Amino acid sequence: MKINLSINGQAHAADVEPRLLLVHLIRDVAGLTGTHIGCETSICGACTVHLNGAAVKSCCVLAVQAAGAEVTTIEGLASNGALHAVQEGFWECHGLQCGYCTPGMIMTTCALLTANPNPSESEIRHGLEGNLCRCTGYQNIVKSVQYAADKMQAQA
Repeated sequence: MKINLSINGQAHAADVEPRLLLVHLIRDVAGLTGTHIGCETSICGACTVHLNGAAVKSCCVLAVQAAGAEVTTIEGLASNGALHAVQEGFWECHGLQCGYCTPGMIMTTCALLTANPNPSESEIRHGLEGNLCRCTGYQNIVKSVQYAADKMQAQA
C-alpha cells in the first residue's frame, strides 16, 4: 500500500506491506533510528512516538494507520540545535542512564507535560507507568521530568 505521512515535519511517501509496524517504518524506511524497539508487545514503551500529538507505542500501530498523519520522533524534538526542555532535563538530572528506554521516556514525558504542565511526583510516576526502565533508576527520571516541567513553566 502506498502511504504518505509527515515525520518530524518532513513529507514521506512509502509503499509498505499492510502488516508493517510504524516503528519499522520509522527506523527501516525513514532511517530514523532514535526510536528504539524493545519488547514489540507494547509493554516497555521504548518505541513511543507522537502520532498527531498523542503518545503511542509505535510497535502496536500499523504503518498504514499513520497514513496522512504527523509523526514526531525523538529526532524531531530538538530545534535549531537546542535540546527540548525534556531532553535537557534528562541530560541535566542523569535520567538517561543506559539510554535504551530514553527516547520513549522523553516522548511520553512530553505528552504528560502537555496534558499536565505541573505534575506531582505521583502523577509523574503514574504517567510513566507504560515505560519500563531496565536500569531501575526511576528516581533520576522523575527528577528529569520535574526539571523539564519547571523549565517549561518558566518559558511560558
